[in-house]
Amino acid sequence: MLKAIAQSRPLLWLMLALPGLWIGWRWAMTPETYGYGHAIGDTGDWAAWLLMATLAVTPLRLIFRKARWTNWLMKRRRDLGVTSFVYAAGHTGAYLVRKASPDLIFAEMATPYILVGWLALALFLPLAITSNDVSVRRLKRSWKRLHRLVYPAAVLTFLHWVWSAFDPTTAWIHAGILAVIEIVRVYLQRRQRVT
Repeated sequence: MLKAIAQSRPLLWLMLALPGLWIGWRWAMTPETYGYGHAIGDTGDWAAWLLMATLAVTPLRLIFRKARWTNWLMKRRRDLGVTSFVYAAGHTGAYLVRKASPDLIFAEMATPYILVGWLALALFLPLAITSNDVSVRRLKRSWKRLHRLVYPAAVLTFLHWVWSAFDPTTAWIHAGILAVIEIVRVYLQRRQRVT
């Protein structure tokens, strides 16, 4: 029974969707207390947290090679990445709804934190579209090369967060955690190639 629950992809997607459903419900039902600022902040936070979780899977797998839970994470890594993109798309959607004017949107596009946000979303789009078994089979080795775009996209995501935050301290802490994740990943991959 527990094994079936752990292997259930629909259940995983429901769990990953719950914060988004909560955000949407609160924004719709209590817009005076939970308005645009909360909605855009929370969707952005969830996009970044899930991106960090996605990127943490590889170093965890390299550290705990024989653990079953890291094998489970490897099998669900694409789910985490796609969910991160969905929250990023929700974050962008909230911004577009708030601005509600193409002229205003284009005028703000030159603002550094807006520009890097759009660039990050543009890099994530082909990754989300090709995060399925059919694309893996068709693209073969090119799939891995394409999905290395996640690294510059992550840098742009965290730049967007740092530059757009009222208090960038939290964003810098998360950027530091991301840097540690990537340093550990690169170190372990190089070390394990040598040995």
